[in-house]
Amino acid sequence: MELFESQVYLQRRNNLQGKIKNGIALILGNNESPMNYPANGYHFRQDSSFLYFFGLPIPGLAGVIDFDENKQIIFGNDVDIEDIIWMGPQPMMKDLGEKVGISDTRPFAELEAYLKKAQDAGRKVHYLPPYRPDNKILLHKTLGIPFEELKSNCSVELIKEVVELRAIKDEHELRELDKAAATGYKMHMAAFQMARPGLVEQEICGRMEGIAYQYGMGPSFPIILSVRGETLHNHYHGNIMQDGDLLLSDAGAESNMHYASDFTRTMPVSGKFNQRQKEIYQIVLDANNRAFEMVKPGVTYQSIHLEAAKVIAQGLIDLGIMKGNADEAVAAGAHAMFFPHGLGHMMGLDVHDMEDLGENYVGYDDEVSRIDQFGTAYLRMGRRLKEGHVMTNEPGIYFIPALIEKWHKEAKFTEFINFEKAKSYIGFGGIRLEDDLLVTAIGGKYIGNRLPITVDEVEEAMRK
Repeated sequence: MELFESQVYLQRRNNLQGKIKNGIALILGNNESPMNYPANGYHFRQDSSFLYFFGLPIPGLAGVIDFDENKQIIFGNDVDIEDIIWMGPQPMMKDLGEKVGISDTRPFAELEAYLKKAQDAGRKVHYLPPYRPDNKILLHKTLGIPFEELKSNCSVELIKEVVELRAIKDEHELRELDKAAATGYKMHMAAFQMARPGLVEQEICGRMEGIAYQYGMGPSFPIILSVRGETLHNHYHGNIMQDGDLLLSDAGAESNMHYASDFTRTMPVSGKFNQRQKEIYQIVLDANNRAFEMVKPGVTYQSIHLEAAKVIAQGLIDLGIMKGNADEAVAAGAHAMFFPHGLGHMMGLDVHDMEDLGENYVGYDDEVSRIDQFGTAYLRMGRRLKEGHVMTNEPGIYFIPALIEKWHKEAKFTEFINFEKAKSYIGFGGIRLEDDLLVTAIGGKYIGNRLPITVDEVEEAMRK
């Protein structure tokens, strides 16, 4: 297994100890999860907060940070002879603990008694929102919390402190993000080189997934690759690509230490954009570039999202698909018929970083609140940027038949939308262009090499 130096994990735990003064933080690891019968499991993935603080990417562990007694403990079991028969020799828990700066390791069965003793003494047990059924059962059993109250009883204090620590990426994490980006680059270049009429999407998807496993732990999320790009999360890969189609490829890789990349490119299956495709593509590219220009510490990502939306609205106005004033159209939410999602999300150990902790705690705070408006409400990351933040920049334009028909029937935003012109684009598909960005002291920085993105660069990549 690949790990950072033990001091990295020790410092992270000490940082958390410096922020919370009372009680115990219980950081649960994940267990094996059966796919279709107990011995045939899904690919194991450790909980990301456990990885951040305790590092070990193996099942059956729980980490404790005792703020009152100044203790850091891993609960887990040593292997027995049956484990060794099937898995080969395995390190003992004592040795694993030393690798991540933990000198106190105990059998997993002792966790319940440790927590009960703390509860009996009136001490608070802080835990993060559980998302796996087995961990919900464990919390219910050990802490006596009813299942329906597990989420509401999780520690908001712990959530906020974990978010603040994990949101700022250190030099070790940035190196891993670069590795994930390098693999993601290879994945998308394969799509550029393979896309052509007559090919089934699955053939490209399979090649991309193979590259992700060749250089790391596999895709960082199920690959989105489709000529029906107007479906935002389209995981169907059975279409046969046709001349005139646009292929939207949204995919990323997970490094061997579980850090993610997430890129999107859109390409003409024929190898050349037609005029209509080129016009819409350029609007999305302009929005992407404008957003990148605005990235710097102190600026809210919500304001950058709204600026990108105005670029999209103005571009569509220039083509006659929208009308009126771009600022007014965005304020009203009319642009969201074509751009119905947020500009981006935080990224790190999770592709949607820390989403299990609650999106509003990660992407928003006491200063910046979510805007309750269709489309803009889906913005996952809106808070003020800080040096060390990592997020995606992914504007898009989509012609979604059901949404166009619905709003037209409702006579919605008729002052801003030319519905007859919009309907002429049904079947066009969708275009999204996504890069991964680091916030530095002086502005935005691309993580990894930027994939081909201009019209000429994309067509050249496909020629090769």
